[in-house]
This record gives sequence, structure tokens and C-alpha cells, in this order.
Amino acid sequence: MRTSRPCAALTLLLACTPQGGGDTDASTAAVTDSTPGTDSTPGTDSSEATGTATTGPTSTGDEPPTGTTTEPPATSSTTTDDPTAPTSTTSETTGDSLHGLILEDTFEDGIQNGWVRVERWFDPDPFFIQEDRFDLDQRAHQTGQRLEFFGNDPVPHSGRFLLYYAPGWNNGAKSTVLLAHGANDQADRAWANPGESGDFGCGQSTCPDIGLMQELAAAGHRVFAVSHAHSQGDNVFWALQIAWAIDIIRERTGVDKVDVIGWSKGVMSTRMYASGVTGGKLQYRDDIGKLILIGGPNLGFDYIFRYGTAHNGGVYADFGGKIHAPGPHDELLIFGVWEDRSEYAIYKSASGDNYRGQLQMLAAWDDVYPLTGTANNGLMQWIVGDSESTYYGEGEYKGVYARGKGIDYAITQGSVIEEMVGAGIPASISTYLLCGDLNFNDNSVLIPGIPNEIAGPSDGVVFVDSCAASDGIGTLTDSAVLPDINHLKLGWHPTAAAQISTWLGQ
Repeated sequence: MRTSRPCAALTLLLACTPQGGGDTDASTAAVTDSTPGTDSTPGTDSSEATGTATTGPTSTGDEPPTGTTTEPPATSSTTTDDPTAPTSTTSETTGDSLHGLILEDTFEDGIQNGWVRVERWFDPDPFFIQEDRFDLDQRAHQTGQRLEFFGNDPVPHSGRFLLYYAPGWNNGAKSTVLLAHGANDQADRAWANPGESGDFGCGQSTCPDIGLMQELAAAGHRVFAVSHAHSQGDNVFWALQIAWAIDIIRERTGVDKVDVIGWSKGVMSTRMYASGVTGGKLQYRDDIGKLILIGGPNLGFDYIFRYGTAHNGGVYADFGGKIHAPGPHDELLIFGVWEDRSEYAIYKSASGDNYRGQLQMLAAWDDVYPLTGTANNGLMQWIVGDSESTYYGEGEYKGVYARGKGIDYAITQGSVIEEMVGAGIPASISTYLLCGDLNFNDNSVLIPGIPNEIAGPSDGVVFVDSCAASDGIGTLTDSAVLPDINHLKLGWHPTAAAQISTWLGQ
């Protein structure tokens, strides 16, 4: 694996799905008078907290990352005639202080997919920005009930996040668990309804309508989940919101530590918080008990650069693509003319920084697993075009159908893999790794409809050598590599759920 090169790489951790719809009242329930990042002791919620308060982080005064603006858009406040729509509750308070977080709205009625409560929180720290996102169509928008929860704002400010509550969150007898979803995903599809995005969206042709949340809640765990404003957003923002979610959960339940489960891109955000890789904003605060990392690019990944033009049909609208994921090309040959398509590409450019969270996960693996020149989407295998030029950029190799800057260039634009691994997960955290390993001769186990990672042992997206790597992990308590369970099934498949339940019970 090459983690440091003159120019570098960028890629796509695909946890596929749209996001969830409707209207609701959006109002501010409680505003604290401290600013995020200041030392403050959270007050106790009079209606629910049963334990001691937590302590907020110390601000470093860092400048926000580059992006569109630090000003959040106003949330709308509308009503709905739909009796099944989630109902907003505005009487909830957060107590005296929760390091400057604002509880903007609470929903307790009409919530889909088995959750019993959802809260929208806002961190007004200007470190959080209105991130760039793909805007030529609505693929990057919040939809379904998430749109309602985000105050009917389809493109919420990245300072906002949702906290979901499962049944039994306040009285479960077993450990308290926070679930963190991956790229192009959200809490509903990832953890409660794998079939929400339709057939094939869960890694197989038909999908279940219950997930890991229901399994853990039924077993007696207190289960929560976070859902982010930008499904391809900055992992630093996500990491901080994981920390804030843990604070809220500790205040609500009185527990000292929370078990955290991250899937796919959610492995990055949870691991970055545990390792203190948060843009200088926050150090780890000894509040995680167990850390279960599912299908994670622990040593990075180069998936999107590996298969030439094979990804383009799913991403670029010129070919009917609709997936909210980056492409490796910023120019396409369309009817004999080279057309700029930089808004689709993973690279930062004048067209935006739409896929910062993907850049952060990149590492080159071509020295371990050479390019194949072929792709397999679970239906067929075929020879791909522009394999070398896609991976290495327009230098020695020239693209015939598409052009891009290559993985090395992308890596230099934002990969944090070396920093994250170097910072390390503290030995006080019991860490577990869950990975998949597919039989590439059996198309039925591959992820249907997208090019699978076939250059070496993988779950269809992430190499096993990356997912199962112990590098930088202070205490690797256990790991499991599950045969023939692909990347999109690792978070809900019964075998995976049973393994996770076993680890949580140890």
C-alpha cells in the first residue's frame, strides 16, 4: 500500500441509498448561552437525565475549513396536513448548557422505521460551514422523513445533525450504543430499514425492512444513531458530531461510556474522534467503551480509481447516472467533444469541494493489488476503458473516453489516513473489526449493479487488508472476516448482527 506519494488519491466508500420526506414545524426549543468549544458543564435535563453531567471541550479557535460559508441557512417552519408525518415537540429543554449546542427541534410522533424520538441539534461554532455539494440535480438532498427532521431544508448546514432514539433507550438493561452511518447513507436505511432505498440498495436483490437497531434494542441495549446533514461531508465535522452525540446520550442516560459502531465512512468519523483527529478542535475524552468498526477503510482505499470508466454510468448524468458519489474523471468525451464535468469529480476545483469526506479516505493500493483492467457488477464481467489513465492521471497514460487527475493528486488534496493511523486509537478502548470477503466466482454474493472491488480479497468495496488492519489500534480485542457478506450487507446481515451482539455482550 502506498500512503504517501508526490501527488495522491481519492476514493469512494459506498454505502448506497437516498435520504428520507414531508413537512413539519421547525422551531428552536432551547438555546444555550455558551459557545461551542468552551469549557462548560452541561446541565441536567429535568425530564430524562439520570446521571452526572459531562464536560464540554476546549476551543482552539481554529479557522473553519474552506467551503461555501459559515452562515447557516434559516430553517423553515411549516405545518403539514399529513396525519402520519412526524410531529414536532417544542417543550423539550437541554438543561443549562451542553457546550453551546442548540436543540432546535424534537419529534416524537409519526416517526417511521421503528424509532421513537428524533432530535435536531445545531452547533453554531463557525468552524462548521455550509459545505459544497453536488447541485446539478437533487441527489445530494435530504429526502423522506430526514427532510422533515432537518426543518424542510434539503441542503442543511453542516453544523446540524440528527440524533435518533430507539425503543428502550431510557430503560434498557444492557450497554448503551451509538450507531454511525456511512457515505450516501443516513440512520434510517443504515440501521432500521435496509430496504428503504428499494431493491438492491442493501447489497442484494431484495431487502429486509428491519435492521441492526431493532436487533440490539430487542436484546436490551439502549440504542441511538446519528444522521448527518451532508452524506458525503467532511469526516472532521462528523467526528465532532459523534462526540456531541455521545455527550447528549451520556446526559440523557447517565452512563459513563457509550459503545460506538461505525460502518463504512462512519468508521472514519468514529475512529477520527477516538484518535483526536478533529482539526485541532477536540481531543478524545475517554467516553467510548467498545468501538466496533464495520467495513472500514482503516488503511484507506482506492476503489473508485481502479476500474476506469466503469463507475461513470452510475454517477454521470450524461450516461443516466444518479448515485450521489464522486467520479474519478473531470472531463468526458461526449459526441466527440471533451466536456468539463468537474462538478462530478472527487477533486477540489473551481466547481466546488463536493466530496471532501471521500478525499479523506484515500490511499493507493496498486503496489499490493495491480489494476485488473476488467470490472464485475455482479451481473457480468467486462473489459474497462482508460484503466491506467484513470488511476495514474493524464501523464504517461492518456484517456481515450475520459480524463482525470488520478489518485495521487486526489490524495494530496485531503487524505487523512496516515494522520489517523499515526494518532492511534487509545488502548483504553476495546476495538473490534468486522469485514467481508467475497467469492468473486459467485456473482450472487457480489454487490449488484456497481463495479465490485475484485483486484484482491474484499467486501466488494474495501480490501480485507485495509478493513482488518490492526495498525494504530491500541487494543484490538477481536476481529472477524465473514465469507460472502458484501459491504452493503455488513451492517444488517443476520450473521454480522449476531457477531456484533456477541461483542457487545462480552
